[in-house]
Amino acid sequence: QVQLVESGGGLVQAGGSLRLSCAASGRAFSTYNMGWFRQAPGKEREFVAVIHRSGVTTYYADSVKGRFTISRDNAKNTAYLQMNSLKPEETAVYYCAADSSPGLVRIVRGYDYWGQGAQVTVSS
Repeated sequence: QVQLVESGGGLVQAGGSLRLSCAASGRAFSTYNMGWFRQAPGKEREFVAVIHRSGVTTYYADSVKGRFTISRDNAKNTAYLQMNSLKPEETAVYYCAADSSPGLVRIVRGYDYWGQGAQVTVSS
């Protein structure tokens, strides 16, 4: 079992930045790939970014490339999502998730554990 807790959400103006954190407890954090997803009201949960357990390989949704950065600190059992140049349409609940698969997964059902989510609101 892995427990995930997101933090760092909040209200920001368009063009602003936020950094989300995902603190993990339970089984070895370093054995999981970590993903970030988001879900806007009335929409399906969508992939944002994923990072390999080693921290070396990352993958991003096209919509966030160049603006968002995923990272992790295995010594602190924490994953991060730095979000820059935020847009109002990116208002959503952001979730972190853990996956034990060998490769990087970009679909919701591929993840084993989920956090409770952090609200990010981008005002225009």
